[in-house]
Order: sequence, then structure tokens, then C-alpha cells
Amino acid sequence: MNKETFAQRAREFAIRCARLVRSLAKNDIVASEYGRQLLRSSASVASNYRAANRGRSRPEFIAKLGIVEEEADESVHWLDMLVATDCVKSERVTELRKEGNELLAMTVASINTARKNEKLGKLINPKSEIRNPQ
Repeated sequence: MNKETFAQRAREFAIRCARLVRSLAKNDIVASEYGRQLLRSSASVASNYRAANRGRSRPEFIAKLGIVEEEADESVHWLDMLVATDCVKSERVTELRKEGNELLAMTVASINTARKNEKLGKLINPKSEIRNPQ
């Protein structure tokens, strides 16, 4: 999957989560708080993926993807909490949970690939490392 497709999926995930949050009961303190947390974490998936692709180095890219991983996992957690506290029915968030878990899995795979490429790059071009000639 290319970065534009992932970015679009992450953005759509955030939009769908926002729509779910808008539909939650306004006078339920649990729904409101968990909904706010879901809103933040799902939006963070999309924004941090965007930031990762603007990273100035591979380590910065990997670090930002780590945030994407955490936020995708957190988004699924808040969806689970909304179900567990009877704020929404499980069937209503099945597809959102599936998408959150897929984004999470793709992010982990991207991190692993980036780390592997980083190690290979060091092995392929050892002269590129900065050395202290003492």
C-alpha cells in the first residue's frame, strides 16, 4: 500500500470516528469523555502519519510512526470502552474496530520495514557513518 492510500484511510478513519462521537448521547458523562478521547486519538493517527512522511530523517520517520502505532491502538481501546460501557452497540463499531486494527498492523509492518532498511543501509554503506578518528 502506498503512502497516499494509507493517509487517505487514516483520514477517513478519523472522520468516521468523529461522526460516531457526534452521535453519542450528549448528557452521558462516560460517552462524552470516552468520545473525546477517541476523537483525539483517531485524529492523531492521521496527523502523525502525515508528519512522519515529512520527516527529515529515517529515525524521525520511525519515531513518528511509533506515535501512529500508539494512537491507532488507543483508538481501538476507546472504541472497546464505548462498547463495554454500553455507550454504543458492538455491531455499530465493528467496521471501525476492524479499520483501526488494520491501520495498526500496517503501521507496525512499516516500522519493521523502516528499521530493517535502516540497518541494511548501514551495512551497505559503512563509509556514511560519522566516525571519531582518535
